[in-house]
Amino acid sequence: MIIEWKKRDDCWTNIGSPGLVREQKLRGCLETRRPVLLDLSGHKKTVCGCCGKIHWSHYDKKVRRVRDLSCGDARIYLEVEVRRVLCRKCGNVKREKLEWLADNPFYTKRIAYSVGRKCRTMTVKDVAKEFNLDWDTVKTLDKEYMKKQLLRYPVAAPRVIGIDEISIRKGHTYRIVVSDLERGRPIWFGGKDRSKESLDIFYQWLGATRENEFHAAILYDKFHVMRHLGEALDKVRKMEYARLSGKERSYIKGQKYTLLSNRENLTLDGRKALKKLLMANKRLNTAYLLRESFGQLWSYKTGGWSRKFFDNWKESLKWQRLKPYEKFAEMIEKHWDGIAAYSRPENKVPLGFVEGLNNKIRVIQRRAYGLRDEEYLRLKILTCMLPEI
Repeated sequence: MIIEWKKRDDCWTNIGSPGLVREQKLRGCLETRRPVLLDLSGHKKTVCGCCGKIHWSHYDKKVRRVRDLSCGDARIYLEVEVRRVLCRKCGNVKREKLEWLADNPFYTKRIAYSVGRKCRTMTVKDVAKEFNLDWDTVKTLDKEYMKKQLLRYPVAAPRVIGIDEISIRKGHTYRIVVSDLERGRPIWFGGKDRSKESLDIFYQWLGATRENEFHAAILYDKFHVMRHLGEALDKVRKMEYARLSGKERSYIKGQKYTLLSNRENLTLDGRKALKKLLMANKRLNTAYLLRESFGQLWSYKTGGWSRKFFDNWKESLKWQRLKPYEKFAEMIEKHWDGIAAYSRPENKVPLGFVEGLNNKIRVIQRRAYGLRDEEYLRLKILTCMLPEI
């Protein structure tokens, strides 16, 4: 909608003020609007919208009404003559290509990109209400915006990648997300589940058939390893609670998160409760000290010293009767190569981006109350870290 304003009393004021007169001429079904007709007649090159071939003639033409970016609370519509061309290369009649039109020819790129920018932080329903558009139209324009983002910021060859899985719906339905840790952006989303076969699809997309063709070092981040150790400590706490009774059991009751939290994160009352608990139960005290000392493993810079530390730590488990810790040590032994590889200086990369990306994906899913369109979810994930256009 283009509104023609007239100046009155040598001043310009806002909409609805007494200093302005609005031309209320109707054309077609537009209410209180004067559309602008873009005259495309005359000598003009016509570009095929399919193959891009340039023609000096056209097959036919018709006037089309196109929605443009709004001006305040006023909707803008443009009427433009759109040509069709009998393309010699395609062998069929095709609509001409106009650079400023979106893939949906009833909307300009300006409004499509504005809708896309709004959808980064708002729900599709709220954006549709703000622009007075249909829900499916907003979703289509948002998809076009995100595809344009991916074209403008293509994926470069990654040197360090992070791999994790996310749940896309109930029923243990998982997909794999691969991130470029150096550039801080997700680069691939797909697979059918969280199996190795699904990960092979990513390696094929990257240009290989197996992960060992890249000669890459596999790293297991400290967060997940320490989480398994925390679960082992909690099992020891449950075993002690079941074994004891009376006053000795009362020291353990309700102290789960006091025992699992880092000491520096505890309040003064929490530290007092922890000290009281460790003094009252020798086995929990031993398990707690073993967990705190295991964090030193990631401070070593060579694989030899880290291995020697782990052997000494595992040796200290003897005669302690800590079955969950013994199972944890077996798990570390089985995945030792991926844990020890982090001690090399060239592998000291921040691994927290993967967990931060998981939180961002959960926010995207929660904001939309779940996304059933998997392609739309894929585009949302791949563009969530890209700058706006």
